[in-house]
Amino acid sequence: MQTVATHPPRMLYVAFELGNTEWLLAFATRLEDAPLLRAIPARALPQLEVVLAQAKAQLGCAATAPVHSCYEAGRDGFWLHRYLLSRDIQNVVIDSSSIEVNRRQRRAKTDRLDARKLVTMLMRAVAGERRVWHVVRVPSVMAEDRRQVHRELLTARRDRARLTNRIKGVLASHGVPLPTLATLPTHLATARVWDGTPLPPHCVARLTREWALVGQYTARLRELRAARAALLQVSDDPAMAQVRRLVQLRGVGPDSAWLYVMEFFAWRQFRNRREVGGLAGLTDTPYQSGDVAHQQGISKAGNRWVRALAINTAWAWLRYQPQSALARWYRDKFGHGASRRRKVGIVALARKLLIAFWRYLETGTVPEGAVLRA
Repeated sequence: MQTVATHPPRMLYVAFELGNTEWLLAFATRLEDAPLLRAIPARALPQLEVVLAQAKAQLGCAATAPVHSCYEAGRDGFWLHRYLLSRDIQNVVIDSSSIEVNRRQRRAKTDRLDARKLVTMLMRAVAGERRVWHVVRVPSVMAEDRRQVHRELLTARRDRARLTNRIKGVLASHGVPLPTLATLPTHLATARVWDGTPLPPHCVARLTREWALVGQYTARLRELRAARAALLQVSDDPAMAQVRRLVQLRGVGPDSAWLYVMEFFAWRQFRNRREVGGLAGLTDTPYQSGDVAHQQGISKAGNRWVRALAINTAWAWLRYQPQSALARWYRDKFGHGASRRRKVGIVALARKLLIAFWRYLETGTVPEGAVLRA
């Protein structure tokens, strides 16, 4: 009896190059073929469905052929990823910094070249090649929504600081010092420039308007902190329970605990301590070529907010947890060195603290020698 050879169904590979007004799509089925390029208006989902069907027909794929797609992480976030998964399209979101580039001095870069490169890398990754790129871990809708509270707080605090710095800068440009920011309204009326004359009227008007904006941001910050405190008291969300547990450690405040949990611990399941350090960008980066070997410092490839916060927490840990094992380790190894050595040591302490916090939240193991708040 003659057997008929069966071939696996031809798959369609799609790479998205996302723009604000236009999306460029690269379609391919085999590495040796030139990709098919199509442009559609940005966020035009009905037209995307039409273009996908046309590409399947043009490239010889069945209407039910499986589709793999990818796009770079950026301003569009993860909504497109969720939409593609709902359409049974296997999509991945790629870390842009992990995409291969030509190291020549002048590298040509266009949307067409980027789309072609992405679709070829997608085919290599689906075929089983490892370390083609780094795939972004997509959070759930709830985990992503939790980040809005502290990110709005950070943005409002930064904008308020920008306003207050501008106020101080305008006064300094006239040679007028500002003892305290709270005295600004009365200070504008009594301040005198170098020759004893009052501040120019347009300058006073500008600073008055800037001060009104500072008041708005101050009220907004107060409202956001009150809303966050209410959530911590009444919410039964497991992430809130993690924040409450982390705040029990002396040296970790509510702002720090909230950011640690919402940006780091609440939505990622770490398997080992290397993943904890890697996600924060606190792992070392070796360089070895022939007889040359040295360290290039930390990778800085992870969450920048968590990395900066971990270093600040490490300094606070030395102050508020001086008898802990980690504080004693730092003092014994780095405490008597030069300033640069102490700064290098504080980064190592920050990584160890993140790992200790992860174990504390996962297993309840309090860092050795650490003191809990009453």
